[in-house]
Amino acid sequence: MTPQPFRIAAIPADGIGQEVTAAGQKVLDAVAKNSDGAFAFEWTEFPWGSDYYAEHGVMMADDGLDQLRDFDAIYFGAVGWPSVPDHISLWGLRLAICQGFDQWANVRPVHFLPGITSPLRKADDTKLEWIVVRENSEGEYAGLGGRNLGARGHGGEVAVQSSLFTEVGCERIIRFAFDIARTRDRRKLSSVTKSNAQQYGMVLWDDVFKRVAKDYPDVETESVLVDAMAAKFVLKPEELSVVVASNLNADILSDLGSALAGSLGLASSANYNPERRFPSMFEPVHGSAPDIAGQGISNPIGAIASAGLMLEHFGLTAEAENLARAIRATTAAGVLPRDLGGSATTDEVTDAVIEFLKIGSLNGEQYEHNRDLSHSSTAG
Repeated sequence: MTPQPFRIAAIPADGIGQEVTAAGQKVLDAVAKNSDGAFAFEWTEFPWGSDYYAEHGVMMADDGLDQLRDFDAIYFGAVGWPSVPDHISLWGLRLAICQGFDQWANVRPVHFLPGITSPLRKADDTKLEWIVVRENSEGEYAGLGGRNLGARGHGGEVAVQSSLFTEVGCERIIRFAFDIARTRDRRKLSSVTKSNAQQYGMVLWDDVFKRVAKDYPDVETESVLVDAMAAKFVLKPEELSVVVASNLNADILSDLGSALAGSLGLASSANYNPERRFPSMFEPVHGSAPDIAGQGISNPIGAIASAGLMLEHFGLTAEAENLARAIRATTAAGVLPRDLGGSATTDEVTDAVIEFLKIGSLNGEQYEHNRDLSHSSTAG
């Protein structure tokens, strides 16, 4: 059998991004190995990031988008380093890819994994799990504006940063979120704005949400102001299923959700071009963490779970479910990195996930609670 090749562009970029993408690649190659030759991953790594900037004055090659265009997907690490201003590193690489490839739908699941202590007491006895859908192409991160009047001297400069909300942009992300909500056990979609204070763009969002909701009578809906939703994440998280919000609001809320689950190191994400005109990009939500980079102690779970989203994108649903169970089995067995209160290294967590992949024929309950097997297979 000739394996189906999936061509992946790997961009480890900065700091722990290099460590966690290596972990994710190792896991995906193990998934492919377990497929009995049905498919394989072909990796091409690009050296772009802050080191590249130090040498070339840009975060990625001038023809970077052209180089990436024909890949099946992009696997991204993390961007940012103290030697490069954050707005240069972000706009020069990650946002350049997201906007250049119209990756307008950002999906960030919030999973509460077994064996991990959440700061929410409610998580001890309540099943919690939801998805944040983020508009990823406009809104507050449209990049419109500028700095002027610097010639006035100290204290006289003016900066204008404009948010952009279009009816097309609002409608496509809201419909995307409704479609996800239809796949959930609880068919509910929560729309988040701050339309009481931002009376133009976010009122447009609210109006589009009300109009589109009429096409989804089977989905429960609510519209919530962002500050009230932040409180709801903490006080009533059991009421959440799918949350859709603008670029900035969803960015903040998804980080809050992951922190409530235990750590930003758990957070996975996918930047989709749903029309598949361009490759989609998969990445952990955490940053580059310069303080621990190179020590081998970073948490690879967010990157590995992002690889699972890539499997789903390729239609490998069974493999994605098997990987999700392997992650849950790993944390249930107590194989935890330092940010989750454990002592496991990046490699130890990765190897544990791969070991559980090998026993993926076990049913879910056995799989998640086979602690003794996990400890014996990862000892030493």
